[in-house]
Amino acid sequence: MQTQFEDYEDLTGLKYSFNVFPRNKEQEKKCTIPISCLYQPLKEKENPILIESYPIACFNCKSILNPFCILDSNYKSWSCSICSYRNQLPNVLNQLPIELDPSSLDVEYIIPPIQNNNQLSQLKPMIFTYVVDLAIEIDELDALRDSLINSIDYLPPNSMIMLITFGKHVNVYELGLNDHQSCYTFNGFKEYTKDEISKKLGINSNLNKGNITNRFVQQTNICEFTLTNIFESLKKDSFKILPYHRNERSTGCAINVAFNILSILYPKIGSRIMLFIGGPCTIGPGQIVETSFKNPLRSHHDLLKDSKVIKRFKNSNKFYEDIAEKVSINGHTVDIFIGCYDQIGLSEMECLVSKTGGVVVQSDSFTSAIFKQSFIKFLSVNEYGESQFGLNSTLEIKCKNVKVKGFIGHGSPLYLNNKDNNNKDKIKFSTEKTSKGNIGINGTNIFKLGSISNHSTYSIYFTLDENVIGDSSIIQFITSYQHPDGLQHIHVTTSQRMINLSNDSMDSVIDNFDQEGATVSIAKEAVYKVLNQSNAESLKFINKILIDFMSIFCKFRINDASSIIIPTNINLLPQFLYHLRRSNFIQIFNSSPDETSFYRHCFFMEDCFNSLTMIQPTLTSYELDKEPEPVLLDSTSIKPNRILFLDTFFHILIFHGSIIADWRRQKYQELPEYEYFKEFLELPRKEAADILVDRFPLPRFIDTEDGGSQARFLMSKLNPTTSYSNNQIQQLNDITNYQTNPNDATSGAVILTDDISLQMFMKFVYEAIVKTT
Repeated sequence: MQTQFEDYEDLTGLKYSFNVFPRNKEQEKKCTIPISCLYQPLKEKENPILIESYPIACFNCKSILNPFCILDSNYKSWSCSICSYRNQLPNVLNQLPIELDPSSLDVEYIIPPIQNNNQLSQLKPMIFTYVVDLAIEIDELDALRDSLINSIDYLPPNSMIMLITFGKHVNVYELGLNDHQSCYTFNGFKEYTKDEISKKLGINSNLNKGNITNRFVQQTNICEFTLTNIFESLKKDSFKILPYHRNERSTGCAINVAFNILSILYPKIGSRIMLFIGGPCTIGPGQIVETSFKNPLRSHHDLLKDSKVIKRFKNSNKFYEDIAEKVSINGHTVDIFIGCYDQIGLSEMECLVSKTGGVVVQSDSFTSAIFKQSFIKFLSVNEYGESQFGLNSTLEIKCKNVKVKGFIGHGSPLYLNNKDNNNKDKIKFSTEKTSKGNIGINGTNIFKLGSISNHSTYSIYFTLDENVIGDSSIIQFITSYQHPDGLQHIHVTTSQRMINLSNDSMDSVIDNFDQEGATVSIAKEAVYKVLNQSNAESLKFINKILIDFMSIFCKFRINDASSIIIPTNINLLPQFLYHLRRSNFIQIFNSSPDETSFYRHCFFMEDCFNSLTMIQPTLTSYELDKEPEPVLLDSTSIKPNRILFLDTFFHILIFHGSIIADWRRQKYQELPEYEYFKEFLELPRKEAADILVDRFPLPRFIDTEDGGSQARFLMSKLNPTTSYSNNQIQQLNDITNYQTNPNDATSGAVILTDDISLQMFMKFVYEAIVKTT
């Protein structure tokens, strides 16, 4: 059954938690886990169906023609699969539309350019705005400068560029000048309005009529020489820094200026604002800390207890939220590239990227491989020389027998403001709080996604209609976006899910349950609750949904925990949720607010496979004279004669057992007679190299050994079956056996943690299940 789910995901980009829907509201309530799906609109397909024309839409509900529509060839008409309205086929068609073919579940339309006065309309350009931090150390600036110069070669030929730098003040460069450099300077302490910026720069929206270029935004192939010269001449911010003080950095002002220029010149045209930052905002709007080192950067504890820090956090967050709202409506995207050991204020700024579909690359330095390789991968083009992402995208969901209950992912809700008689089609952004019973962003079926790529995944939650008609539900996903070629593309995925035929039995529903898809949907809802409620509420939610679900679908005798029988297709759910409870998405111990925001941002972006890797990392064992094999993410998997390979998505870790580490220190791998040992040591490194090809952002690579300081990254992820809180005498015996008999299954490392083990967790879960009535 799992293979069928994966094949359907490859075909459509959809992964449902329940592949057969409940019959009525009572059955839906019994399911406990919401009806939901993970959707990848641009998931790579083996044989994509491309149609160069406008889609054929229903006159009534605007859903697109699909294989589930009913055709009447005698009258050349079709009945809509969503609303059953009868529509006429266009007279220009000489044959049946390809959309009616049963295999056309996933179709992409390429909208031809509009022709006016015998001239084709101009293609929409891709605009890249570089916002560069100059308040960084000279070696950092040198490395960043080299990366920026190299990046020009990776930009599409039809792209356009704008350059802004900032330190104490903000500088906007004129790129239309070849004979000299010129820039306009803004005071970093002020928050400028659109009118003030327009007046100071001498620009307005009329400048864009008939000519897509201007003094500040130029085509890449025209301004490449000028831009390279400017990059080469960039110098560290020259304002004096007082002793024991941070650099004065006006990040908020720079973002505000960049967005407003784009909103004046290129509203509703896809563009990326790429922020390169090496420290916290210390002055002006969006400030997160004062310049004096007497005032430390806020921690999670400060954000819970310190009223002064909380007030500053809320003010900065509101400033960025207001910008994010406007950026989203205009179809622009903000990306943040970090090169700093310390925090830069990502927790306050994360809304800029999450609401616009942007990316975050977090590295310790602009000299690091994580930044350099991730940045190049971000800009890399496909075999046709096009960027690997779309811009200014919108997702609309149309349903039969169900309705959208919520949306979780990188995007913003759109509402049609029909109350405004002067502009009935005005689209309004909403920041409404989650209403009771709904999930994530709700109250609409239209969402602004901003930037969208092959990895972009969205979690959508549904609820049954009051009156279910027929034996199936139809759900259509319509994604419109600006393709890198400048044309508008519309990607349409239509899905049919059967409805449980029985009013009494739930066997069909649970037999078609996908525990992997359900785990990720539950996890995203749990993380969303952390962001909007609290850590404690999220843990209660996870516990309750697990116990309620297991009590419905497991067989057991009341008050007899040993009698529980778990169906095969839900047996992994408890351990997935156990690791979720311990993950960096829920727990904030030993993490800064910026780190936590980064982890959660990536989690909301990734597909099911990568999300499961984040929740429950994969662990592979390498032993001499044995094939590599996956092993339990457990402390008992650590043995002295093993190399363990851990993939957490954010980290790639190679852990050498004590015997292997000792041999490596004695450099046996350099001796000719131990060539096989050298090859053995290289095996996990080859595995790491294969993973790095597709992974974005680039994960941190760690090479460690038993007793090494960085072994903590492995220990923190393992199920502590052998922890110091267990029977210590037994552990001492295990450690003795561990040295004399490495293959002893009871061997394992002692984990210094107060966390309960998976075994103890399951004991509590079983006891709660059998007491549930």
